[in-house]
Amino acid sequence: MTTTTRADCPTCKTQQQVNKDGTIRKHTPAGNAIPCPGSGVPVGTARIPRRSTAGFYKCHVTGQLLRSVTTILNQGSPKEALIHWAGRLVAETAMEHLPQLVRASRHPDTAKEMTDWLKRAHTRKKEERGDLGTTVHALIEAKVLDTPVPDAIANDPELRPYVANFEQFVADWQITFTASEMVVADYEHKFAGTLDYLLRSPLLAAELGCPADMEIPGDTKTGGELDSRTYDGNVHGVYPEAGVQMSAYRKAKYGWLRDGTRVEMPPRHEVGVVLHLRPEGYRLYPVRCGDDVFEAFTFIRRVAEFQTGPAKNIVGQALTLKRSQAREVA
Repeated sequence: MTTTTRADCPTCKTQQQVNKDGTIRKHTPAGNAIPCPGSGVPVGTARIPRRSTAGFYKCHVTGQLLRSVTTILNQGSPKEALIHWAGRLVAETAMEHLPQLVRASRHPDTAKEMTDWLKRAHTRKKEERGDLGTTVHALIEAKVLDTPVPDAIANDPELRPYVANFEQFVADWQITFTASEMVVADYEHKFAGTLDYLLRSPLLAAELGCPADMEIPGDTKTGGELDSRTYDGNVHGVYPEAGVQMSAYRKAKYGWLRDGTRVEMPPRHEVGVVLHLRPEGYRLYPVRCGDDVFEAFTFIRRVAEFQTGPAKNIVGQALTLKRSQAREVA
């Protein structure tokens, strides 16, 4: 949402008022009988595509609808680890509230209420983690951009360890951020998304085998536990999908600056990093995000398109055998 009150119309080049939604107010140039085609055109930050509830970004430059990278991954990539996590969480919640469950089980109404409450245990936890992750990302973005953080967030004792560990990560690896929370898009493959950040680091460049001035994709994860592994060997809280998502952002050819200007993206290294940020410390993991991983993303997209399209029309209505047909067969 732009805060500019007046801006130059991109069509007639005259200065006009800006609507609350960031678009040029309707106007008619002197000597014309019809409104200027620049009326309603977004300016400033309003030109940056925003993700809709349907999972699309609309590019104001081309008018294209670009499917969200996270939507593609959610619809096309199985989350088996989440199934096990949800089952374990429900079991743990039940054991922690065993006396209440026993009392509730004696009455049908309370038994149903408790059952419904247990079934939503993973949803409640996911929302809690989502809120925490969003807040931590906002704190990191403020640190990256050197912008003020609301006191209610900055002084939250639960968040202080995250901030301290993030600052330690920046100091340890001599990090310089070149982009943060940047919307990027690829028109050839018709997707868009918001990357966490791009960074440069002489120490990381030496570790990853790339030039010191190469842009390195980065992401932050706040879930799971440090140094803990899942049943299938993945880091608890850092999963392969992070590299797949990063490969799409790396492939994106365009991005939007904070003033709404669309720019071509610079080359990015084929190995990024995931910062696993927890109250007790941090770990930094290299994550492959090159062309071979992006190829996997294209397959996932095809699965997502199948799930949201053709899959809905594969199973038809139940067949009904008419009595006349049955007699003819007999």
